[in-house]
Amino acid sequence: MSLFTEDEIYTVSSFLSLCNKTIVKNIPTCWMKGEISNFIQAKSGHIYFTLKDDKSQVRCALFRLNQRNIKFNLEDGMEVLIQAAPTLYESRGDFQIIIKHVEPVGVGNLQLAFEQLKEKLAKKGLFDQKYKKPLPESIKTIGVVSSSIGAVIQDIIHVLNKRYPFAQILLFDSSVQGEGSSINLTKALKYADKSNKCDVVILARGGGSLEDLWSFNDETLARTIFNAKTPIISAVGHETDVTISDFVADVRAPTPSAAAMLATPDKLEILASVDNLFNKSKSLVLNSIDKSQAKLEHIKLKISSPEQSINMFSQRLDRLSSELKFSISGFISTKQSKLNKLESSIYQNNPINDIKHKKSINDLARTRLLTNVIKNIDKNKNSLLNINKRLSKSINTQIDKNKFKLSSSVSALDHLSPLNTISRGYSITTDNNGGVITSIKDVSIGQVITSKTGDGKIISKVENVEKS
Repeated sequence: MSLFTEDEIYTVSSFLSLCNKTIVKNIPTCWMKGEISNFIQAKSGHIYFTLKDDKSQVRCALFRLNQRNIKFNLEDGMEVLIQAAPTLYESRGDFQIIIKHVEPVGVGNLQLAFEQLKEKLAKKGLFDQKYKKPLPESIKTIGVVSSSIGAVIQDIIHVLNKRYPFAQILLFDSSVQGEGSSINLTKALKYADKSNKCDVVILARGGGSLEDLWSFNDETLARTIFNAKTPIISAVGHETDVTISDFVADVRAPTPSAAAMLATPDKLEILASVDNLFNKSKSLVLNSIDKSQAKLEHIKLKISSPEQSINMFSQRLDRLSSELKFSISGFISTKQSKLNKLESSIYQNNPINDIKHKKSINDLARTRLLTNVIKNIDKNKNSLLNINKRLSKSINTQIDKNKFKLSSSVSALDHLSPLNTISRGYSITTDNNGGVITSIKDVSIGQVITSKTGDGKIISKVENVEKS
């Protein structure tokens, strides 16, 4: 007898589904404390880890959408307090808990995130003093990245109007608190830096809680401050408030008003400095005038009267004119002497006479050469005629000898010709290929052969072959 019916049999998937529904229905969302291990973050953004204590452990899943309010980074060995609901992962049959919220044990969520980011950026060197840019001495334009509706911009304007009214103020409006404010601050700061209009940029907001100032603890904003070409003054909150922006900025001011004072010199100090420089310049100019006046008087004493100077220069001109005339005469005389010597030497070495002598020698040699050539031509002409006669005679003799040899060879060839033999009553027998048959071994019964006689051909078929 069967102990169960077909309706009582579960498939694996239906049984696990039943278990999952039972767990979800009967076990509520609860808080648990434990240590993180086997931490993994998937490409999808979901986080998986094991939560354990000294006796047990359970698998946990923290989906990407539930990570929005978690500001710090989870890591192995961290002790946390989690809010989670139990469930059964039906595809594998694994029990796990779905995390909805995470808090670090012993320190607040934001404070831990702040410390983690601070440590990370410090290791990267973003806080190093060697990267800090000095504030410019001459200020024409000050950029302010802050909210246009807050009291911060009014405080900065008030301080600058009293302290240094010569500077132009450019406001780069941005939200400074709430969701998306860190992105807006980053965009505004980048725009201020790339505009190339500002000598210095003040990043400012009023005081508040750690949550209120959290936008200034953003990593992207920190890297934007670090990479900016314009010097950045961070003036966030009150003197006791500290943000990541304060550590990365080139200068940190305790308040926005103090930032305005750090960025500019005091106009009273400038005016006093201008007066001091004016007095020093005036004194230097007066001293220079006195020295120049004394030098001028001294020079006047050294200068003679114009008439005396003219007479002196006239005498000097006459003397120089006489010396020049004498020098020119001597120079001309020397050159004329050299010219006469050259003329005499040229006449003695005139090449015309030499050319005429060589020409007469060449004409004589030409006449002798022409006479010798004519004699040689006549002599060689007679020799050539004699050689031609001997050659003609030798050729005729050789032709007669060759004719006689050819006639003898033709008679011998005619005597040996097979045609001559055939004309005497003989014949020549060949096979189909034209080969001469010289033996009975060259034929076979039934073979067609050809016999050539003096007056034609005889074609016959072999019927019998007999040895002689």
